[in-house]
Amino acid sequence: MSSRSSKKTRSDDRVEVGRVLRSHGVRGEVAVESFSDVEDRFAPGAVLLARPRAGSAAGRPGLERLTIDSVRPHRGALLIRFAGVEDRDAADALRGAVLEVPREAVPAPPEGTWYHFQLVGCRCRDARLGELGEVTAVLEDGGGVLLVVEGAVEGPQGERRRLLIPFVRAFVREVAPEEGRIELDLPEGLIEACASTS
Repeated sequence: MSSRSSKKTRSDDRVEVGRVLRSHGVRGEVAVESFSDVEDRFAPGAVLLARPRAGSAAGRPGLERLTIDSVRPHRGALLIRFAGVEDRDAADALRGAVLEVPREAVPAPPEGTWYHFQLVGCRCRDARLGELGEVTAVLEDGGGVLLVVEGAVEGPQGERRRLLIPFVRAFVREVAPEEGRIELDLPEGLIEACASTS
């Protein structure tokens, strides 16, 4: 039900597609973690926007347009050389940068699936319990996809609770990201089993 292709959004008009992990070698290559399953996202000639990590040095302020010169797989990541990044120092300056594309560059997901960034920010409502809160993250592991929902559910002492809700067809009645909502029909007892104090 969920498509990995673009992990999350930082703003309404850009979508994160990867992250620079570290420099590699001395010729300007960087190792990149891909959040995208769009086939040509990291092909030579592709243009990405690089947003420096929080707290990074002021050497590369703001968004920077980077064009991919070359790419190759390496140990579960991609080794990418960007035009103009020609040595280890320049590559080191990109460490931790988030790679983004304009939202309009993201193709429509297959029918019945949604990108993670479309789900983040949606309000969740259960048929029995009512308002549950807002999706703040989408987690993927070997067991499937989980929505991290925060905000509306209170614990026994009135504390706010974080819910980890399985995003599976059996629990989902409707997904309407354009309206910012997800309608759920959760089995009784699931909230108690999957809630934690935030």
